[in-house]
Amino acid sequence: MEWTGARYADTPTVEVETWVAASPEQVWAVVSDVELMPSMSAEVQRVEWLDGAAGPAQGARFVGYSKHDAFGEWSTTSHIVECEEPKVFAWAVADVEHPSSVWRFTLEPRDGGTALRQWMQMGPGRSGLSYAIDRMPEKEEKIVFVRLREFEQAITGTLAAIKQRVEGA
Repeated sequence: MEWTGARYADTPTVEVETWVAASPEQVWAVVSDVELMPSMSAEVQRVEWLDGAAGPAQGARFVGYSKHDAFGEWSTTSHIVECEEPKVFAWAVADVEHPSSVWRFTLEPRDGGTALRQWMQMGPGRSGLSYAIDRMPEKEEKIVFVRLREFEQAITGTLAAIKQRVEGA
């Protein structure tokens, strides 16, 4: 992946793919259950549905509580913007029209299992990273690059955990 020179305003993205030896429906059951995410992510600590929602649906909202050594602890409200079982599950963080990030799982039947991809986009809305960039604008490209690498590693770990959970079931 090419991230050289990426600025936050460019809405940089990262995507990682794995193959899971299970049907898209079996994989969907895990990726669409946001309350499972803390068990598969080092950064996400807790997730709760809002407004009485109990599961994934277009427009449903959930709050995620996260922790990072450099950024501390915070919470964000996410809005499900795509929910097409068992193909696409995506959410926008903070503001739907101007999100601080967008996250998406896509599932495709392949070779008797599922090609599972997780993609994320930074911005265009402000996030915690924006404050670091405000303090050190001359280091924006490095800040963005480092955070994208962290996201790539985190997504790789999340996909491995999903694969293990689904295939081990």
